[in-house]
This record gives sequence, C-alpha cells and structure tokens, in this order.
Amino acid sequence: MQEQPFLQKILKIVTNIYFLTGVTFLIWMLFFDSNSVISNYKKNQKIEDLKLEEAYYQNQILEIEENMNELSSSAKQLEKFAREKYMFKKKGEDIYLIEE
Repeated sequence: MQEQPFLQKILKIVTNIYFLTGVTFLIWMLFFDSNSVISNYKKNQKIEDLKLEEAYYQNQILEIEENMNELSSSAKQLEKFAREKYMFKKKGEDIYLIEE
C-alpha cells in the first residue's frame, strides 16, 4: 500500500511541466547545442594538439636558425653541409653512398 503513494509522487514530479522543461533543456545543452559538452571537449582536444604542434615547429625553427648561423659563419661549414645534405661534389670526384 505504501508503494502507490510513492509512485504517484514520482509520476506527479515527472509529469510536472517545469521538470520536463528542465530535463529537455539539460539534454539540449549537453548534446545538441553548438556549445555542447561534446563539442567543447573536441575543441579542447584540438587546442591541445595544436599547442603540441606549435611547440614542435618552434623547436624546428630554433634548429634551422642554429644551422643558418653555423653555415653563414664559415665557408668550410657551408661546403660540408652541401656535400652531406645535397650530395654536391667537386669536379673529378666520385661519391659512394653506403646505406645501412
């Protein structure tokens, strides 16, 4: 007998227009809105990925600037770089590449 009034109270609460409006609003904001929790999570993940990518490219820029300073400092370094990187050679020279 005690279950009937309890179920009736729950049914009365669930069928209340304010409760239904609140639940509908909550579901809309969590899943369907353009600023939903899911879209915000995806945007935050994208931001983190872009920050990691930015750090990688900052390191690459520093390495390239270091190489440029080194190459502009002496002709021997420039010749060494050209030979190693671009396989430049002098006239009459043969180059053998050994790959591991």
